[in-house]
Amino acid sequence: MTQPMPRPVRIALVSEHASPLAELGGPDAGGQNVYVAQLAGCLARRGHDVTVYTRRDRPDKPTLVRTESGVKVVHVPAGPPTTVPKDDLLAWMPDFGAYLARLWRLNRPDVVHAHFWMSGLAALAGAREAGVPVVQTYHALGTVKRRHQGGEDTSPPERVDIETRIGREAHRIIATCADELNELTAMGIPRSRISIVPCGVDTEHFAPVPLAGRPPGAPHRLLSVGRLVPRKGFDRAIRALAGVPGTELLIAGGPEAPLLFADPEAERLRKVASEYGVAERVRLLGCVPQGLMPHLMSSADLLLSLPRYEPFGIVPIEAMACGVPVVATAVGGQLDTVVDGVTGTLVPPADDDGHDLAATIRDLLADPGRRARYGAAGRTHALARFTWDEVTDGVSRVYAELVRTPQPTEVAR
Repeated sequence: MTQPMPRPVRIALVSEHASPLAELGGPDAGGQNVYVAQLAGCLARRGHDVTVYTRRDRPDKPTLVRTESGVKVVHVPAGPPTTVPKDDLLAWMPDFGAYLARLWRLNRPDVVHAHFWMSGLAALAGAREAGVPVVQTYHALGTVKRRHQGGEDTSPPERVDIETRIGREAHRIIATCADELNELTAMGIPRSRISIVPCGVDTEHFAPVPLAGRPPGAPHRLLSVGRLVPRKGFDRAIRALAGVPGTELLIAGGPEAPLLFADPEAERLRKVASEYGVAERVRLLGCVPQGLMPHLMSSADLLLSLPRYEPFGIVPIEAMACGVPVVATAVGGQLDTVVDGVTGTLVPPADDDGHDLAATIRDLLADPGRRARYGAAGRTHALARFTWDEVTDGVSRVYAELVRTPQPTEVAR
């Protein structure tokens, strides 16, 4: 693959709440952690000097950790050295930014890449005096969250204003899908400074598992994966199951299985299943280790990804990489990742528009040839567009434009 940057570059990744070293499965540990870890590792293996700056959330964490791929992870002292929900971290971003500024005055990176809006706030403060170009990836936008969650949005009230200011001050913005690009331009961020680079998956790990099938006569299997939160639409999958006889639904996500009975969303989903008469055909698995996920996905006839909104959505790509056809709501990044009629089927984000989700599922389950074609096309699609090498190429091209261009010591307001 062509190397978009001609020389080793000093790269600083700022990810204030999502450490590349974190164990996945917690309330604030998920896709962003994977993204930062994979991008950092790929860049380091290409010979670049990569440092990730993340907040120290335990007193026993060392200031500097080196990963096997050569990435340096710096734990920044900003706020209490304990776990803090990400929505409560804004007060400590000035301390985070000041720490970066002190380091970068002495040891200037060539480019800074901020992940999430609060990281952007800290990165811009740290980079300003040193004159370092800043790239911003939001991973999720406050405008979208506020539109869909309304009064249930727990973000700080100033989030949208700060995100807009970051978008105008950062040298480049990386959006993960066309839907996000449209949202950013509506915020007043010039289209000329936005590049689209999708998220990626490990297509060696997420691959078809040939022996994952079920014995003859076993019921069809539907699978949904994600955090146990209402917006993921697991309740819609359960309601649809009532119209799909001879089929089971597995839901993977949330706390470990023994703790599911204390989880309010798991309890709500159990009540929905009872109400629709499908409690015996719905299984809540809890948190499934990443190492087991390809086997679980490969055992499914269909992957259902039915969020009400989704900034990007990595699960459909993981399923496609495993050769599993996808039924997904036509929202956010899923509009870019799932090719309707080729790798799966896109459906409306709600049931109240006359669409019969159960009929869509029944039609696919009754047509194994079409499912096989969708699965094979999904694997090809994932390998062509969503490997981490492809993602790193796209990000590196953005870096290269900035590294080659002299930057002013401060971005004009």
